[in-house]
Amino acid sequence: MATIDQQFVEYIVKTLVNNPGNVAVDRTIDEKGVLLSLTVDPEDVGRVIGKRGATAQSIRTLLRALGTKNDARYNLKIVNTDNFEGGEAKPAPKAPKAAEAPAADAAEAVEEVAEEPAEETEEISSELAEKTRAELADLDDLDI
Repeated sequence: MATIDQQFVEYIVKTLVNNPGNVAVDRTIDEKGVLLSLTVDPEDVGRVIGKRGATAQSIRTLLRALGTKNDARYNLKIVNTDNFEGGEAKPAPKAPKAAEAPAADAAEAVEEVAEEPAEETEEISSELAEKTRAELADLDDLDI
């Protein structure tokens, strides 16, 4: 029988994915707390993780709130099932060799990168770093 934390994660994830029948949550307890391993259909992994990991982080935040209520520490691990098919590992897709890529496309890509001003990239990196620091500070303020 599934515990309340497993049911909680399963309910949330099943509402997000296209293949709810392929959602499974395994629960293990160790010295760090409760580890919930989430397995979904390979097509749905992107939906569960979300843009820049936002959806996965939201699920983890909800789990943290549940942990506060249940006096437990929860960790969520999203298991990569891309290389497994029917319980057996399948070979990873091979990347195309550099020699197979058209030289003209590569030259265009280099030109595009060279045209981008370095200052603009540094500004974006610094803004992202500040935003990330602010988000981490907000998480530190949570009483968990």
